[in-house]
Amino acid sequence: MRVFSWGALAIAMASSMFPTSITAAQNAALGAQHTATPIKHLVVLFQENISFDHYFGTYPHAANTDGNPFHAKRDTPRVNGLTSALLTHNPNEDNPKRLAPSQAFTCSQDHGYTAEQQAFDGGLMDKFVQYTGVTSCPPPAAHPAGLVMDYFDGNTVTALWNYAQRFAMSDNYFGTEFGPSTPGALNLISGDLYGASGMSPSGHPVHSDPGVIGSPNARGIGTVYDDQDPYYDGCSDHSATTLRMTGPNIGNLLNARHVTWGWFEGGFAPTSRTVGGTPVCAAARRNIVGQPVTDYIPHHEPFQYYRSTANPDHLPPASLAEVGRNGRANHQYDLSWFFKALRGGHLPAVSFLKAPAYADGHAGYSDPLDEQHYLVHTINAIERSRYWRSTAIMLTYDDSDGWYDHVMPPIVNPSADPLTDRLNGIGVCGHGQPLAGHQDRCGYGPRLPFLLISPYARRNYVDGALTDQTSVLRFIEDNWLGGERIGHGSFDTLAGSLNGMFDWRRPRFTRLILNQRTGEPVLH
Repeated sequence: MRVFSWGALAIAMASSMFPTSITAAQNAALGAQHTATPIKHLVVLFQENISFDHYFGTYPHAANTDGNPFHAKRDTPRVNGLTSALLTHNPNEDNPKRLAPSQAFTCSQDHGYTAEQQAFDGGLMDKFVQYTGVTSCPPPAAHPAGLVMDYFDGNTVTALWNYAQRFAMSDNYFGTEFGPSTPGALNLISGDLYGASGMSPSGHPVHSDPGVIGSPNARGIGTVYDDQDPYYDGCSDHSATTLRMTGPNIGNLLNARHVTWGWFEGGFAPTSRTVGGTPVCAAARRNIVGQPVTDYIPHHEPFQYYRSTANPDHLPPASLAEVGRNGRANHQYDLSWFFKALRGGHLPAVSFLKAPAYADGHAGYSDPLDEQHYLVHTINAIERSRYWRSTAIMLTYDDSDGWYDHVMPPIVNPSADPLTDRLNGIGVCGHGQPLAGHQDRCGYGPRLPFLLISPYARRNYVDGALTDQTSVLRFIEDNWLGGERIGHGSFDTLAGSLNGMFDWRRPRFTRLILNQRTGEPVLH
């Protein structure tokens, strides 16, 4: 696959921006590849369906009436959060209300591409209750009126608030576009939702179903804006229409430069196979309210949409030494292989982690307490590993779930599809010409949490630079690929830099180890 590069000029620019302090001997000891910064290993913890205000709206002030107490450091900076006016005289039909730890399990909200635009109401941010609010769902979920407006604080999402205290966070980071999980996941790895085609259960292209992809051309190729399963995944529901993607993703670029990488997802390992050899991904765990939840969700695995980076049969790597490298698993692994690689000295340069579903944070089947247990377990393991001194952990989310956030994002890429766009009226989302002429990619979308956990992260720092999901893509491109861009209409050409969240000259190699249940420090 052909890729496009800035060449020597970009490499020189990246080198001047990012001073390097890791020696050649250290690189060799860690099996690291050349990078523009001291970061030799990136771990992206990609969680599900949280808006910034839903987790950080009152940061750093917690009620401390229940749950785990939280007391912020005296010098903690403020975030662009929920003001007194927004809490008591909100323009929506309901005011935001605090959710207690006992209310951690809630209904999922409507987070469709169109519904979110309608909730934003041209930037007034006042129609969440009408368009994304959901209160009717099976017990034992909490479903008070106006639930979509509500938020947690540091008595529930205690670990995340403690990570923000010790490391860096952003309060100006957005979903690349409006819409649900699959668009968010695809933007993380390619920045481009165009190039999709629907595939029927019989394996033939679907040309005439506007509910599958947006603005299809005569060949049925258009834009992803919903959550159909990936075509190149044996665990997908192939009794319904699936999607396949064309074009490059970051895996292709990393392979071309021989940079090790992998996507690790809970439940990816098959529990059995059919007589014909098709994998069955039936592993399940119980969430905090005792409901069994199947670990693996195919439409959360973006590399499975691309033939070039898919592992359709969910084959494991031939050996631990193959993890991160070309082989029969094609860089797609069960989550367990990440921990094997971490312990065994074979951690890839770039790792994307997706939790088993019960712990991914998605309301309706997961919750912040199950999520906290998984996140703390994973981050503690990385901090205790041989790789901590050269690692950056980026913790973020695929979409907002439709949860209220008061900040209207800048529309850097417009769209004008009469069937799907509604931000500024019927068929209008922003104004101007879309990237590469492709519709149904209006963004930026809702504001999302973003945390940077690393010895090189600024301490107790809130970054206000404009960034989005493809800023993670840009960091990978700048650090390992000399500034090479995916192109083809990718949002990576617009992405803001995450560099301001790092302090390259004053790293702090001490660890912050948290309690998995409470989220409180046990070692720092």
